[in-house]
Amino acid sequence: MTNGKSFPVSPRWRLLMRDIGLREFVILRRAGLPGDLFARNRADLSTEEYFHLWQAMEEEAGDTVLPLRIAEALSVDAFDPAVFAAYCSPDLNVALSRLSIYKRLICPMALHVGVGSRKTTLKLEWLDAHAHPPASLIGFELVFFVQLARLATRTPIRPLEVRTPVPLEPRSDYEEFFSVSMKSGRQATLVFQREDATRPFLSANEEMWSTFEPGLKRRLSELDESATTMDRVRSALLELLPSGNASIGAVAQELGTSSRTLQRRLQHEGATFQTVLDSTREELGRHYLTTTHLSGAEISFLLGYEDPSSFSRAFHSWTGHTPDALRTE
Repeated sequence: MTNGKSFPVSPRWRLLMRDIGLREFVILRRAGLPGDLFARNRADLSTEEYFHLWQAMEEEAGDTVLPLRIAEALSVDAFDPAVFAAYCSPDLNVALSRLSIYKRLICPMALHVGVGSRKTTLKLEWLDAHAHPPASLIGFELVFFVQLARLATRTPIRPLEVRTPVPLEPRSDYEEFFSVSMKSGRQATLVFQREDATRPFLSANEEMWSTFEPGLKRRLSELDESATTMDRVRSALLELLPSGNASIGAVAQELGTSSRTLQRRLQHEGATFQTVLDSTREELGRHYLTTTHLSGAEISFLLGYEDPSSFSRAFHSWTGHTPDALRTE
């Protein structure tokens, strides 16, 4: 669910822990979680519980390079279906795009992918804006995406840039893994050059992707059943905006309800359809302006506006800046 309150945890955690020599029962006890957590048919964790699990792994490991240890032990067997589906992609750009849709099935995180003419940028964002994840978790996420690209291409891919909001220590060990000096930044960020982002995955298997996709969509749908109405409206808008038909009627039809019922549910959550529409457009607009090379006309189209001037006026009313001014900054 998009608000990040809870999400399913994969039993593949057990395999990963054993591969790096960690004791499952000790970690669960340290984290204050049930001892049979990974044996359950369905186990959900809150963001806080997920962070506790990572903190417990870090404490049990007794070092700060846990993410690098996991990367060394990472195998396809330990991949969750969502990650394995990305592993079957044609290249890194497609893999990141697929993971940006299904990442929240395995982690309380959103991925923002920007594909440009010369580089691909990946930014990581926690679904809970007030979350304070352990440094080892941030390190793992950065390490994982680089390792995924290396495993799938059998090439020692080196990112152009690595940014982290917290220090990763020992710094020299992480920089040796990335083969690039890390920089500080507000968001955990990876930048890949175009040649690496489009390098063919030797693991590409579209037939396997076709097998996994229906199940992933079903799991995402089940997760969204407990999402707020605002979350569900945003999800629908992401699909409908490029078509130019982002009316409340179109969204209501997409969600299988009436316009009146949808408006009533939004009001119960202290929102209106227009406020959700505006906030979604603003968020997407900021994303396109800061992470892509799309023109103003192309962004206007993706946000469902008939002409660029309409988008420019709306964006200025939301932010106090013109789209060009924000991009220049």
